[in-house]
Amino acid sequence: MGITKAALVSSLLLLGQASAALPPIVMKGTKFFYENGTQFFIKGVAYQQDSAAGGASTGSTTFTDPLANAANCKRDVPLLAALGTNTIRTYAINPTADHSACMAALDAAGIYVISDLSEPSLSINRDTPQWNTELYERYTAVVKEMSQYSNVIGFFAGNEVTNNKTNTPASAYVKAAVRDTKAYIKNNVNRWMGVGYAANDDANIREEISHYFNCGNQSQAIDYWGYNIYEWCGESSFTGSGYSAQVDFFKNYSVPVFFAEYGCNIPNGAAGRIWQETTALYSDEMTGVISGGIVYMYFEEANDYGLVSISGSSASTMKDYDTLKTRMASVNPSSTSMAAYTPTNSPAACPALGSDWAANGDTLPPTPDDNLCNCMFNSLSCVPAASTNVTAYGDIFGYICGASPSACAGINGNTTTGVYGAYSMCNSTQQLGYVLDAYYKSQGSASTACDFNGQAVVAKPAAAQSSCSASLASASSVNAVAATATSASGTGSGSTTSSNVAAPVPMKNLFTMGDMAVGLYVVVAMGVGAGMVML
Repeated sequence: MGITKAALVSSLLLLGQASAALPPIVMKGTKFFYENGTQFFIKGVAYQQDSAAGGASTGSTTFTDPLANAANCKRDVPLLAALGTNTIRTYAINPTADHSACMAALDAAGIYVISDLSEPSLSINRDTPQWNTELYERYTAVVKEMSQYSNVIGFFAGNEVTNNKTNTPASAYVKAAVRDTKAYIKNNVNRWMGVGYAANDDANIREEISHYFNCGNQSQAIDYWGYNIYEWCGESSFTGSGYSAQVDFFKNYSVPVFFAEYGCNIPNGAAGRIWQETTALYSDEMTGVISGGIVYMYFEEANDYGLVSISGSSASTMKDYDTLKTRMASVNPSSTSMAAYTPTNSPAACPALGSDWAANGDTLPPTPDDNLCNCMFNSLSCVPAASTNVTAYGDIFGYICGASPSACAGINGNTTTGVYGAYSMCNSTQQLGYVLDAYYKSQGSASTACDFNGQAVVAKPAAAQSSCSASLASASSVNAVAATATSASGTGSGSTTSSNVAAPVPMKNLFTMGDMAVGLYVVVAMGVGAGMVML
């Protein structure tokens, strides 16, 4: 795909025309294919402003949807096409925005999309992970919006959420998101779209995390594995860069593997990138195992990884753009046809629990169920006062869960034992109501037990709906098991850390994270929207 294609794309954009829809990409075994059976290798570019490399945070909870600005797409798609791009990665989109103009422009250029499902204020936070109704609504809204475009390959359910051995419990919540997003696609979309995970390359957990997301029931496992990898810097080699080790490691993996980010800018910044790794990536040494990669990134910003410099409405290509363009024009990966390919690799065994891994491979957090959460909340006799600010939630959680751990069993989760309360997927207000109500009833429904300085009020439970009865009974049984596990542990309910027990603490021992108080009693794992997307 060269300059002629770019000129054609530009003409189509000016005329407001769109080409026929691109054929969807499908997966078979460890490879991607066009529907006609030709193997597909990702030749990608990360396309989003204000997105940080390697899973780092930008420090902002706002984002600019790169697929919602037709003028920018008119400017940028011809440059992407001229580079030889066939895929872009976006890190956050607004599912309520109109993406038709940009998606048509990309389609005309032969460019597919892989999009992350989260956004900065709605993501699975590695330190206080949750998979709840708010996140489920966000993830499925993105799928619903993007499923109308045939040039969407799929999604990432997380990006470097677990990035070292201290936060491996978070992977349980990401895998639950994978499971539920895949189920949503299966039930609502009439074609294949994949759901994967993008990981950093941490030597301590490389084996555990890649096996964890691949193991077990394949309806819960990833469809592809993305690596954010910056090992090849400047002059190097297939062996010296560590690429040979990656190929050897993944040669027995059962789903496609590709580089979700690559393009080290050391030692000479973006302009000094020579892209030797691109030539290697599409060589016979790698294409039998690795299905291409996504260059980080299109926009030149303060982190100096850009291919293109933007000034106002104008775009200027940089030196590394021209170098990459030359490299991409010369690659010609060897391929196999879908008909001639018979997958032989099997899913990995789930990793053992230990000092480096604290996510049980057999049981995941529950699927978010907004109806169940509403049924529960409407049945309560003690609830948060309408005037109670979320910044006060941590104090109340901390006190009740410290004084009466069993009251919190229904909202907690333990990633090592795989025991999760039925309401661990509800929103923070619903969870607080459940805890307040349990405490209130444990105190004999004394009026003083539903006050908390005016932050809780006695409520009249709504008349039980027949549709709620069975689900509430089932949840009660689940919570009884969770409470038994809590009692057996001795002092508290299961933790979202590798520890089975978190010691209760008095109300005064609280800390502030962002603009909200969160109890040091970490098992509560509140989900009040403080999470920052791992971009």
